[in-house]
Amino acid sequence: MFVRALAFALVVAVAPPIVQAAPQVSDPAQYVNPLVGTKDGGPDFGDGGGRANTYPGAVAPFGMLQWSPDTVTSTQSGYAYADNQIKGFSLTHLSGAGCINFQNIPIMPVLGNAPVASSRFSHANEAAAPGAYAVTFDNGLRTELTATQRSGAARFTYPAGQQASLSVDAGKSGTGGTGAVTVGTDTISGWADSGGFCFASTQYRVYFHLSFDRPFSSVNTTGASAFVSFDTTTNRTVEAKAAVSFVSLDGAKANLAAETGTRSFDAVRDGTRADWNALLGRIDVGGGTDSQLKTFYTALYHSLLHPNVFGDVDGKYVGMDKEVHTAPAGHTQYANFSGWDIYRSQIALLGLIAPGQATDIAQSAVNQAAQSGYYDRWTYANSGTQVMNGDPMPVIVSTLYAFGATAFDANDGWWRMVVGADHPKQRPGHEQYNAIGYVPYNQPNVSWPTATTLEYGVADFAVAQLAARLGHKPEAEKFLRRSQGWRNLHINGIIQPRNADLSFPPFSPEMEDSYVEGNAAQYTWMVPHNYRGLFDMMGGDAAVNSRLDNFFSELNAGPHKAFAYLGNEPSANIPWAYAYAGTPYKTQDVVRRALTSLYKPTPDGLVGNDDLGQMSSWAVWAALGLYPQVPGRSELVLASPQFSTIRIDRGNGKTITINAPNASDSVKYVQSLRVNGQASTRAWLTEDFVATGGTLDYTLGATPNTAWGSAAADAPPSFDVGPAQPRTSTAVKGVAGKCLDARGGEPTLAAPVALWDCNATINQTWTLASDGTMRARGHCLDVSSSSRDNGAKIQLWSCNGSGAQQWWPRPGGVLMNPPSGRCLDVPGGKPDSGVQLQLYDCNGSAAQNWALP
Repeated sequence: MFVRALAFALVVAVAPPIVQAAPQVSDPAQYVNPLVGTKDGGPDFGDGGGRANTYPGAVAPFGMLQWSPDTVTSTQSGYAYADNQIKGFSLTHLSGAGCINFQNIPIMPVLGNAPVASSRFSHANEAAAPGAYAVTFDNGLRTELTATQRSGAARFTYPAGQQASLSVDAGKSGTGGTGAVTVGTDTISGWADSGGFCFASTQYRVYFHLSFDRPFSSVNTTGASAFVSFDTTTNRTVEAKAAVSFVSLDGAKANLAAETGTRSFDAVRDGTRADWNALLGRIDVGGGTDSQLKTFYTALYHSLLHPNVFGDVDGKYVGMDKEVHTAPAGHTQYANFSGWDIYRSQIALLGLIAPGQATDIAQSAVNQAAQSGYYDRWTYANSGTQVMNGDPMPVIVSTLYAFGATAFDANDGWWRMVVGADHPKQRPGHEQYNAIGYVPYNQPNVSWPTATTLEYGVADFAVAQLAARLGHKPEAEKFLRRSQGWRNLHINGIIQPRNADLSFPPFSPEMEDSYVEGNAAQYTWMVPHNYRGLFDMMGGDAAVNSRLDNFFSELNAGPHKAFAYLGNEPSANIPWAYAYAGTPYKTQDVVRRALTSLYKPTPDGLVGNDDLGQMSSWAVWAALGLYPQVPGRSELVLASPQFSTIRIDRGNGKTITINAPNASDSVKYVQSLRVNGQASTRAWLTEDFVATGGTLDYTLGATPNTAWGSAAADAPPSFDVGPAQPRTSTAVKGVAGKCLDARGGEPTLAAPVALWDCNATINQTWTLASDGTMRARGHCLDVSSSSRDNGAKIQLWSCNGSGAQQWWPRPGGVLMNPPSGRCLDVPGGKPDSGVQLQLYDCNGSAAQNWALP
C-alpha cells in the first residue's frame, strides 16, 4: 500500500492552496457571555430548575479541567447568579446538568491567617470570557483564572498590607467525598474521591497538582485540607498553575508540564482564546444585531463544552471497568455523556463542525460499552448512572457516523448495540418490548414505559441506519421494524400507555404518568423518523396542522399542560414537524419565535437546564435555519436563517454557505430557495449535500409564502417499513394456488379474510403499502382485537396503523405480524374455500406461504 501510494503521489500535480474568505467575525469569543444561564430564566417546572445551570469559569473546548467559582447556594453547576458570595474556585464542573455534580477541590484565596467560608463580591467586579474568568472580592482580593484542556493558571492579587493566604480542600465536592493533600515547599498535590451523581452509586477519583511561583511562608494541614500563606511584600500577585488527571498524580503533573509548562498566565489565556476562536469560527456569520451575535456565539460556546476530554496527554485513562487503558496516539478518551439530552441535536452539531473530536467521541462511547458490557444512557466520569430512560448512546454513535465521523470501530460499536438491546441495564423492559412491540404500562422495574417505548423506537431506527451503512441488511430490516412499535400505542390520534393485556388505562393528554419530563400531548410527536406514518394515523396533514397550531399557542408551557415545552428536550424536534405536513412557513415562524423569546444573551437567557449543551445547540440550529430531525441520519430540515450570511466550515475541507441578504427576526419567511444555483422547493437538505457542502441562496420576506414547500414531494423523508412505491397484485396465492380474499363482497368492518378461488376481483386485489399494511377495498388486513394468540382470526378492518395491521414479508413468502411474532396461516393447511385465516406460530409450512406483490 505504501509503494502504490507513493507512486501515485509522484504523478499527481500539486493542488493550489484553498483560499479562505476573510472571516466576517474575526473574534467570535468577544460575543460569548459564559454567565448566560446562571440565573433563572423561566419557571421551575420540577425538571431541574428554571435556569440553565451553567458555570462561568475558565475552560477550553471539551476541557477536562473547568476552573470556576462556586457560590454559597448549593446548585448543580456550583454557581448561582443571585448569590453575592463565593466559597471557592473548584477544578471540575458540568454545564447545565440537572443534578449536583463534581465541584472537586475548591481553592480559595483569603486574607488573614485562617480559612473563610466565603467572600463577598459584586457582578460589577466580575468578568467571564471563553477560557478566562476574573473577580475582585469586596475585600480587594482579585482572582484571575484561565485553562487549557487538562490544566490551568491563576493569578491572585492581594491588597497591600494584608496577609496573603490560600486554602485547598480535597475533601469537598458538590456531592461530598474524601481526599488527601500533600504539601511541598511550593506545591500542593493530592486526590479526591467523589461520585453519587443523581443519587447513582457512581465513584471516581481525580488527582490534582498545584504549583506556585514562590515558596509558602507557612503551612497548615488538617485532614484533606491545606492552608498556606505567602510573602507578598515585594510582589502582591501570586501565580499558580494547576492540572488534573483521573489516572494518577504523575498524570496530573505530566498534563501540567505538557499544556501549561513555563508559559505565562497571559500566554495561556490568549492561547485558549485562540483555540476557542478557531472552533467557534467554524460557523462564521454576517449581519445580525449585537444581541443576536451574543446569543448565537454563546449558544455555540455552551454546545462545545461536552463531552469532556478524559484521557491524559499520554493517552491513558481509567475505563468503565476501572482499569487503565491507553488511547491510540493522536486520540483521546471522552467522558460525561448526557445521552438522553445530547442525542437530539448537540451531537449532530459536533458531527457537523468538529469531525476530529466527533470521531474520538464516537470511539469513546464504544469503549465505554466494551468496558462495562453495555451502553449506559448517562455516563459520569468513568461510571454509568442509568439516569433518565431510553437507549441514547447507540443513537449518538449512529448519528456521528452519519455526519461523517467514521474513523472509529463502527462495526464493533454496532455489534454492541445489537447485543445491548437485550441487556437489562441498557434496556429495562426489553423482553416485553422485543416480544410485543411496546413496554406495558406499570411494567415492574421500568420507569416511564410509554416514553421508554418511544425512546427505544428512536434507538432502533438509529441502529438500523448504522446496520445499513455497514452492510448488515437483515439486522437493518429487523431494527427498522422494531422502530415502528409506536403504532402499538396509538389510539384516537394520540400515543397512549397500554397494558400488557392490550387494554388502555384511563387517559388524558396532560397525563404525565408513563412519560418523563413531559406529558402525552408532548410525547405523541416523538416519532421523528416516521412523521408521515404518524400524520396519516392522526388523520392527515390538515388535522396535524390544526393540532400543531394549538400545541404551539404556548411555547414553554411545562409538563403539566398539553402545549409545547421548548424549555426541555422532548419538544425540541416538534417545531420542524410542520415541514412534513406541507406548511414549512409555520416551522419558520415557530422556530424564530422560540429562538427570540426563549434565548437571550443575559444571565437569565435560558429557561431550563442546558443539559451539557443540548438546549444551546437547539438555538444554534435554529439560527442557522437547519435541524437534524432524524437521529441516525444527516438530512437537515429547513426553517430560515437568522443571519444574512453564514459560512459553515465542516472542519474536513467541506463548506456550507447560506446567503439570505435581508434576513432579520421579522423577515423570516422563505419566498424562494436556490440550492447550488438550482431552484428548490424542498424543505430539507439531502445527506449528500451535507457531506459534500454547497450553497443555499434564500429570498426571505416578512409574510409567509404558503406555496413554497407545500407539495407532498417537498416534504422531508419519513422512513417506514413497506415499499417506497406500493405494490399491488390481484392474486396473492397461498395453499393449492388459492387466493387471499376479503369475503363478503363488501368493505364491511370485520369481514373475514379467507382462501378463495382466484377470480381477480376487487376482493382479491391487495396492495402492500409503504406503512407495512396489506390493503384491499380501502381497508387493512387485521388481527381481530389486536390479539397475539394462536388462532386469532384475520379480518378486514379500517386502516388505523396499529400493530395488528403490520405485516412483515419474510423469506419463503411468509407474512409475519411483528407484535405477535406469529404468521398469517391457513388453519390446518387445508385448501378449503371460505375458511377464515388465522394467526399462528411461524413454521415455514405451505399453509404460511404466500405469493406476495
